[in-house]
Amino acid sequence: MSWLTEIADEVAEHGAVVRVTVVRADGSTPREVGAAMYVRADAVRGTIGGGALELAAISHAHALLKDGVDDGVRPLAHTVAESLNRSGEGSDPISTPQSRREVRDFPLGPSLGQCCGGFVRLLFEVFTPRECDRLPAIADHSDGLVLRPLDGGPPLHLAADRKEHRAEWPLAVTRAVHDMLSGARPREPVLVRDGKGAPAWLVEPVSPRRHPLYIYGAGHVGRALVRVLEGLPFAVTWVDTSADRFPEAIPQYARREISRDPAAFADATAGDAFHIVLTYSHALDLAICLSLLKRGDFRFLGLIGSTTKRARFIKRLSDLGIGQARLARLTCPIGLPVIAGKEPATIALSVAAQLMQLAAEAGLARRAPA
Repeated sequence: MSWLTEIADEVAEHGAVVRVTVVRADGSTPREVGAAMYVRADAVRGTIGGGALELAAISHAHALLKDGVDDGVRPLAHTVAESLNRSGEGSDPISTPQSRREVRDFPLGPSLGQCCGGFVRLLFEVFTPRECDRLPAIADHSDGLVLRPLDGGPPLHLAADRKEHRAEWPLAVTRAVHDMLSGARPREPVLVRDGKGAPAWLVEPVSPRRHPLYIYGAGHVGRALVRVLEGLPFAVTWVDTSADRFPEAIPQYARREISRDPAAFADATAGDAFHIVLTYSHALDLAICLSLLKRGDFRFLGLIGSTTKRARFIKRLSDLGIGQARLARLTCPIGLPVIAGKEPATIALSVAAQLMQLAAEAGLARRAPA
């Protein structure tokens, strides 16, 4: 789900939310650029690292909600300035009637009582129904980028075409957009400046970067695995043969797929994906593995089971015409050896750790979704 959709949902249900985003992180810091949390008057979702930094950010977000939302008569820039004066340190407010943005700097030293010793710059953005008018339309462009300057109040910009350029975009922003949309640069949040003293722009993907992961089987281990994948950089498709095999509630980050023939479904999946096979049937496991091994374009194929099961599957798959090079890519047992155990929760944790290790080695998990 896009973070823009999440904001629109929060506002529709609760009226207002402040998105607090890390836009600069120097030295030792709790989170990376792009990490975000969402602050409402009565709740907080997500994290920018916890500790005194997060408490200070939440307090300031509450002040913005109180002064900038409850009192819609006074100009927001005036109310932001008042909140800054009350809360102490902070940079100049950045806001206009078109947007509600403000940047604050936090040295992570004695003043906050944190021993990190780094420096964090946070962007505060207030969203109410007024700011959310265009969000659903922007969120539909899941492959696009969201741009906005930190020193002014224009609404959020959408960049969905690498050749697009607007007069108000600095040259460095246009280059960053082109490089991200063309694949020459990773699609991850970045603060862009067009020279010394120039205003900074935040460029970030509409949707967080997630790699396709297919999980075959909605039994005990499948359910435990899906639960522990929350917040990790995977687009989860959960496959089984009937609806009654799934739990009633499916997490938002997972898509349920009912297929009478999971092996045929596997054959039609996207290439370069992760696959975890743990169905209720050895015959079904074998058919899915055979389908994927014939293609050979997967990033990872993991099969639940013992070394004995692997030996039997290797023999059967070899008899079915799969060559040794591809058979060597079948991982069974699954999970990290250092996290051993047969309980579903333990297996799930071990497999999730293995997937994160593989994603990191492939350069796919430098940033987990906020």
